[in-house]
Amino acid sequence: MNTNTAGPGDTERRLQERLLLGRRVDGDRLVLLDATLVAALDGSRPLTAGERAALQASPLTLRRLRQLAVERRAAAAGEAEPAGWRGSHGRLRAASSGEIASLRTDDGWFTLHLVAEGTGWRAILQLAADAPFAPALLAARAPLRVTDGAGRTILEGRLDADGECEAAWPFAAAPAGHLQAAGAAFAVEPLAG
Repeated sequence: MNTNTAGPGDTERRLQERLLLGRRVDGDRLVLLDATLVAALDGSRPLTAGERAALQASPLTLRRLRQLAVERRAAAAGEAEPAGWRGSHGRLRAASSGEIASLRTDDGWFTLHLVAEGTGWRAILQLAADAPFAPALLAARAPLRVTDGAGRTILEGRLDADGECEAAWPFAAAPAGHLQAAGAAFAVEPLAG
């Protein structure tokens, strides 16, 4: 049984890529602007015949194109799922009684603050600055949702520059009573788009 999934075309393509990227040319320099290379990568403007010839003649520009493609894939993966983060979960502690001022996720990456506001409450989600995915999440301004243990939405939104997102408490019951009745748990999860 052949476990090698790369076909002969893949091997040939990789070999050609190594040969093109590995060669050195005296006096080589970047011959195309990043904007031109990015436009070619995203398909908004194909390279002209002259630009393609210049690209093939310049290993340095080819390496730059490859780096931009890698960064583009990483950014796209980061928007969909910052640094591999898929969500954080937290539970009310057994000692939690009366009103709750804040709750932390089990991983320590998020704190849900519950603040009395007039006759209601305000929910404020705060991202820990030292979370490994914090820079990517803030840069992508990815939408998040906080749900209770029953899956009902507490808040939805995008983190601001300070790593916070807030909304009015959406339930009639006060946070402590509501969360106890909803499985004594909450979750922070990424939303698509």
